[in-house]
Amino acid sequence: MDSVSSLLPLAAVLLPLVVTALVVALGRWPNVREGTTIAGSVVTFGVVVAMVPTVLDGGAPTTTLFEILPGVELTLRADGLGMIFALLASFLWILASIYAIGYMRGNAERDHTRFFASFALAVASAFGVALSADLFTFFIFYEVLTIATYPLVAHKGDDASRASGRKYLAYLIPGGAALLLALGILYQVTGDVTFVAGGFAGEHFGRGMLSLLFVLFLFGFGTKSGIMPLHGWLPAAMVAPTPVSALLHAVAVVKAGVFGFARAIGFVIGPGVLSGIGASTVLATLAAITIVVASITALRADKFKRRLAFSTIAHLSYIVLGLALLSPLAWEGSLLHIVNHGLLKITLFFVAGAVYVHLHLDKVSELDGIGRAMPWTMGAFTFASLGLAGLPPFGGFVSKLFLIRGGVDAGEAVFAAVMVGGGLLTAGYLLPIAYRAFFRPPAVDHPSERSAKMMVVPLCITAAVALLMGLGDVVGIHEIAREVAASVMGGAA
Repeated sequence: MDSVSSLLPLAAVLLPLVVTALVVALGRWPNVREGTTIAGSVVTFGVVVAMVPTVLDGGAPTTTLFEILPGVELTLRADGLGMIFALLASFLWILASIYAIGYMRGNAERDHTRFFASFALAVASAFGVALSADLFTFFIFYEVLTIATYPLVAHKGDDASRASGRKYLAYLIPGGAALLLALGILYQVTGDVTFVAGGFAGEHFGRGMLSLLFVLFLFGFGTKSGIMPLHGWLPAAMVAPTPVSALLHAVAVVKAGVFGFARAIGFVIGPGVLSGIGASTVLATLAAITIVVASITALRADKFKRRLAFSTIAHLSYIVLGLALLSPLAWEGSLLHIVNHGLLKITLFFVAGAVYVHLHLDKVSELDGIGRAMPWTMGAFTFASLGLAGLPPFGGFVSKLFLIRGGVDAGEAVFAAVMVGGGLLTAGYLLPIAYRAFFRPPAVDHPSERSAKMMVVPLCITAAVALLMGLGDVVGIHEIAREVAASVMGGAA
């Protein structure tokens, strides 16, 4: 591997940090500041895409920075699992940046410089999580991500936002403490916490200590990924500006949580060990309960973003359930659903923000007839709703098909049935919104969406790419997911 390739993981993390500094320095010139954000996101995406050929050839570009502890170095490595997360985050950063400019201007939000700086810092942290080569490096970026996103959650500065910010930290900081304890135990016993496909903890610990490690990982990653009853911060965070909601749900925080489960199950504890101590059944059961309860809650939510928040909680548990089923097909489906859910859910949140900025509506019961004034926006919403419900030809259909087949292959027909039922519930809480928009008469005449291009174009692009994910292997993501599943499970996916 040449020296240039080995520096690419470092470049992917540093570029958003450079953008953060430039946004602060250029804050007095809004157009330059926002242009810098978009340019930085495009260049970062190019850097991430440049690593794909090496990863597809079985390589893993690696950058070692400095020693943290004896025998443990701060190391970035672009393996297959990390590339899936990095590709999603880098692509969506471009569109989220464009959308955020339109939203922040259209909604007269304040403190734009702080917002875009915090946004870039959160993305940098997400790249660090994605490209960490070991649990120490992962933990550092995982906690920086928590800190970086707090100003975004509390951005508005009113009482509700500050309360949501406190609740956010009240959940996530203890989760980070649990992860730190697990890290300390692993390092004390093994002296090396580098991620290894198939896991490394089983050969060092007995059943009791492995069970403790599982509980610590469950709490550490369950808080960010919204597994019930650790989900309370997520609906509360919906008071933040919609671009922040999109970032939390599709790009950064919650995806870091489910990504952490993938690392813990596949690269620390190991699938065989997790099954041997009975933890896989516990995790699968918690995820299945979360899918059902969150979906039913979404059916009853009238607040637009609250309905989408509980939808996120449910679909994150699809990913966790697939990982816990410990079959190659289920793992492949989970990794694909990280991407598909990200594309589909960011589309839905973009739509919610566009409707609020353009029409000042934030309740489902208020959306009658808006499809006539906002055909592109609500058309994209309909597409994304169909995809998230698991209907072809969208990417959501492909990932859910793999998840359901994986459940059947694992001999867990009950969990497979939960996923099928969850898809029906998804259709039940999303498609009525599309019906209202296009088939009910409007209460009043609404203005056209033509003036909101910086918001409408990104959401149309994310919906289109979600469709492409169902029609073919975009940027090799399917192949990467298949290889990761095979390496973790020790056989062909």
